[in-house]
Amino acid sequence: MAFLLLSGTVCTAAELKPETVEAYDKYIRETEARLATEKTAFLWADRSPERLAKLKQGEVLVEPYAGHGNFGLPGGSIHDYIGAIFIPGARLERVLAALQDYDHQKTMYRDTLDSKLISHTGNDFTYWRLRKLEKGAFIHGTVYTEYRAHYEPVDANRWVIQTRSTNIQEVENPGKPNESKLPAGKDQGLLWRLTAYWRLEQRDSGVYLECEAISLSRALKFYEKPFAGAVNDLETESMRNTLQGTRDAVKK
Repeated sequence: MAFLLLSGTVCTAAELKPETVEAYDKYIRETEARLATEKTAFLWADRSPERLAKLKQGEVLVEPYAGHGNFGLPGGSIHDYIGAIFIPGARLERVLAALQDYDHQKTMYRDTLDSKLISHTGNDFTYWRLRKLEKGAFIHGTVYTEYRAHYEPVDANRWVIQTRSTNIQEVENPGKPNESKLPAGKDQGLLWRLTAYWRLEQRDSGVYLECEAISLSRALKFYEKPFAGAVNDLETESMRNTLQGTRDAVKK
């Protein structure tokens, strides 16, 4: 999933502060408490008949989870977006296998330059991913990310997945002889944290796949407000590409 990537013409050096991490962690704890106590429906799609109908018609839905999806906090910004897709004719085990194919994400997702499984024990996976995101003339960047993913069955037809970043570094001069990674948290603040919550359910002769992605970037300066729309477009596009790429991989 969610990234804030602004061009060098407006980006300035930023440093991840302890109070920013604390505020993000608090938001994550509150999100997980919400997910643990939600009783209305397992799927976000089931909370709206119109939303469910669109998925069955083949649409890919992406929305801010609440409000406009972007929230300021001390020294940073949180971006919380949710998306869903329906994969007709799919089996749950096939969708899980596609999501766990960490060595081949660059063939699934257009914004992934490379990826690799680091380790795997039972339902726990660690992997790294190199992503390049672009949106018009103002948003671009390359980040190296490491993740820990935990898969958990709810019952025979439903699974949940939690994916958490464990290391994120901005890449300078990617693909060139002088390529290098900036120290984590001491960069332009393109992406400092990313946590994603997936839900899968097999029914209606297919599989519903949903993801809520919550990322942390540096705070926007007042002169960057005109780029807020581009940031929202990028968040939506990244989620849409992830869901669509997964569906395409399952159908192969």
